[in-house]
Amino acid sequence: MLRTGIDLIEVKRIDHLIISHGKRFLERVYTEQELRDSNGRTPSLAVRMAAKEAVSKVLGCGIGLVSWKDIEIIRDHQNRPLLNLSGNALILAKELGLEEWSVSLTHSHDHAAAIVVATDA
Repeated sequence: MLRTGIDLIEVKRIDHLIISHGKRFLERVYTEQELRDSNGRTPSLAVRMAAKEAVSKVLGCGIGLVSWKDIEIIRDHQNRPLLNLSGNALILAKELGLEEWSVSLTHSHDHAAAIVVATDA
C-alpha cells in the first residue's frame, strides 16, 4: 500500500500565530528538537508544520486525532528530514501497516511545502 500527503502553507501564517500566541503556540506545535533545528527561522517552522499536516493526511485523520507533537520532523547528520512518530500518530501508522516513510520539504520566503510518502513493509 502506498499513501501520500502534501501540504502548502504561507509563511506569514506562522508569523501571525507567533505574534498572536507566542511561546504557547510554539510549545503546543513543535518539539524541543524542532525548535532547536529551526533556530527561530519562520520558514523552517512553517515547513515543519506543512510536513505535520502532510503526515496527518497520510494517516487519514488530520490534526486533532493526533497531536502536533506526535509528529516530529528533525534533520539527520546530512541535513535530510527525518520523521519521528509517537503517541496516536504511531498507533495509527502501525494500524495502517505503514513502516517506510519519505519526507521532502521546500520553502521560500513566502511559502513552505511538504510531501510525505509512506508504504507498508
